[in-house]
Amino acid sequence: MITPKNIFRHELIGLPVKIAGSTHEEFIGIKGKVVDETKSTIRIETDSTEKIIPKGVATFHFYLPDGSIVEVEGKIIIARPEDRIKKKFRKFW
Repeated sequence: MITPKNIFRHELIGLPVKIAGSTHEEFIGIKGKVVDETKSTIRIETDSTEKIIPKGVATFHFYLPDGSIVEVEGKIIIARPEDRIKKKFRKFW
């Protein structure tokens, strides 16, 4: 089960997400569902299109199935999804 403490090691595809902050102002406020993830980008499906957001410039709010919201700095999750499970994370929560 995905929780705020294990989100770094969990699959992000399928989770609702919102861009809470970014160095690129046009990204702020984009909402949708994560449909794909690479080492340095997240593809978000919005109502009308799919947007590719670089992880390194954004802060994400992920909405978990239990109703909680987790804020994740994109720089922390820069890694291939399959490599993130092996990575050691300091406590960010």
